[in-house]
Amino acid sequence: MPALKAGDSFPSDVVFQYIPWTEESGEITSCGIPIPYNASKEWANKKVVLFAVPGAFTPTCSVSHVPGYIKNLPNLREKGVDVVAVVAFNDPFVMSAWGKANQVRGDDILFLTDPDAKFSKSIGWADEASGRTSRYAIVIDHGKVTYAGLETERGSLKKSGADAVLASL
Repeated sequence: MPALKAGDSFPSDVVFQYIPWTEESGEITSCGIPIPYNASKEWANKKVVLFAVPGAFTPTCSVSHVPGYIKNLPNLREKGVDVVAVVAFNDPFVMSAWGKANQVRGDDILFLTDPDAKFSKSIGWADEASGRTSRYAIVIDHGKVTYAGLETERGSLKKSGADAVLASL
């Protein structure tokens, strides 16, 4: 499949993994049980911002990328966004811990995992050398892609940062 672009339908078979946040497992040292997250089904009738990072706990991702979305959650909600999700190739335990480290509670931002960067590879947006997820953002509105931006410069958030996504809404 070529890279997603505005006007495309979101694929019908996208399943990530994640660990749902719960109060009883809200501490960073607590582990939950990974479950499948059928994004195609869950997002079919919602407005969604999906942004991808090369890896949890990495410099640009932790210092700028995720914090930008946390800060802009109210603005994204004002624009009608129902779901904000971040995805990386890391396992669900690391992604869960990263959400907790960023003090994200509940489902404010879903911390999803794309094992082996399967989804990112399917849309041509995985790093060839490392096999990791590239840095990108996609807006899906009721199953249709309305924005898709892939970063081509290392550490850049010009296309995938919260400000760029907000400008596209």
